[in-house]
Amino acid sequence: MNHEQAGCCRSRRALLAGTGVVGVAALTGCATYGQPTAAPPAAPPAGTASGEPSGGADPSGTATPGDDGADPGPPALATLADIPVGGGAIFADAGVVVTQPTDGIIKAYSSTCTHQGCTVTSVSDGTIVCACHNSVFDIADGSVRSGPAGAPLPAANVTVDGDAIRLA
Repeated sequence: MNHEQAGCCRSRRALLAGTGVVGVAALTGCATYGQPTAAPPAAPPAGTASGEPSGGADPSGTATPGDDGADPGPPALATLADIPVGGGAIFADAGVVVTQPTDGIIKAYSSTCTHQGCTVTSVSDGTIVCACHNSVFDIADGSVRSGPAGAPLPAANVTVDGDAIRLA
């Protein structure tokens, strides 16, 4: 190998080494791409909509719930009237199914089927049904009435405050 060829190889090596450094620098710069550079703006206080305070008086001067300064808690999922006796309602966004097996008795369970994780699809005639694979659960205790699910729906915590049903 002559000196001219040796110089050529060193140039290739230098070029490749330089390319590696540039590649690492580019990857380092991309590692933070898309991450915020400042904190996101603060959310409005809980219980408010469009910056309006919760509670107080409405334009007619009538007092509205929440004007005693107490925290009303999480928003209501439903009212008692929304949950039929012998049936229930699915609140997929909250991950719960709320049932009323007998008049005035409210129960709640995870809306995720214990078979393969589908969201249950209907509540009627004393049962909660998951249409993915036809598992059927009892509205009174979440137990399996027919499979393929092998485990009951886990209980969820809700409270009844007056007519409002809320996640606990």
